[in-house]
Amino acid sequence: MATDSTSASAGKRVFPPLYVSSGDVSMDRLAFFHILERLKTQKRTGWVDHKVPGPESISDHMYRMALLAMCTSDTDLDVSKCVMMALVHDLAEAQVGDIAPREGIPKAEKRRLEAEAMHNFVHEMLHNSPAAQRIEALWKEYEEGESKEARFVKDLDRFEMACQASEYERNHGMQTLQPFFDSSLPFIRHPEVQQWGQALAEERRNAQRSSTTSP
Repeated sequence: MATDSTSASAGKRVFPPLYVSSGDVSMDRLAFFHILERLKTQKRTGWVDHKVPGPESISDHMYRMALLAMCTSDTDLDVSKCVMMALVHDLAEAQVGDIAPREGIPKAEKRRLEAEAMHNFVHEMLHNSPAAQRIEALWKEYEEGESKEARFVKDLDRFEMACQASEYERNHGMQTLQPFFDSSLPFIRHPEVQQWGQALAEERRNAQRSSTTSP
């Protein structure tokens, strides 16, 4: 959910050109390292659309997800894989940005654009190295959503968004963020993350009751 200078807020999103390999492995790898900066500077679209002051970046979102993964007590999960998956699951957005539903881009086209971006990173920038293959495999596993790790990380994605929405409500007095809770917490399936979500919802209810009873 992000925005940057490559997407017009009132018009059609404009995508930067795909990288073309220079043939120099070292320089191409460095180009990949540099493109990662976009994840640090691009703001998540949903927050921008709701006029949240100083909204988080894509990498802000992924970083907390990675730490959340480390907090699980589920011994059936490969936690290291979950941490790495959290850190790459939105990697394609470094190229295509955080495409929002309001932009009218069909889901199939969004998937195609993101897959094209990942292919560009893996082959043009990282020369299909073992590291590139690991990144690509983690991204594909998340996108397919079939493994227990992928399903868990998807639930972290939902919980992290609700957590952030709660913080924006508390810190900025936002009153328009209910859709972020409605589209996240009810769809969490992992039992432990469900518990986290229930605790967050209870905290939010208490804050709302407190604000209505304050003089």
